[in-house]
Amino acid sequence: MSEPMSDATPAAALDALGDPTRRAILEILAEGPSSVQGIADRLPVSRPAVSRHLRLLREAALVRDEAVGAQRVYGLRTEGVEAIRAYFEQVWGDVAARYQVAVRNTRSNRTAR
Repeated sequence: MSEPMSDATPAAALDALGDPTRRAILEILAEGPSSVQGIADRLPVSRPAVSRHLRLLREAALVRDEAVGAQRVYGLRTEGVEAIRAYFEQVWGDVAARYQVAVRNTRSNRTAR
């Protein structure tokens, strides 16, 4: 499968996932590779609309495509999906660490009274 020209940032991937149709496409592709028509058959949007959404997902490094005969078959780009997961783990880890500090400080303030 072909790769995008360059890797997108987590921000670009998150922006791409801001649209419910693109999230639905990603969920479909999580089940396995599919053609544009195969994706369009499962969504309430036209084939050209699916193609536009796939282009944006590809630019965000979330999907890749490959020519199979006369059609293009799309699949998830593992590295792109992994980058989003890592981003959320980092954000959650930072939030969890700050929460633990806040809890400790609250407890310290209570016992100091």
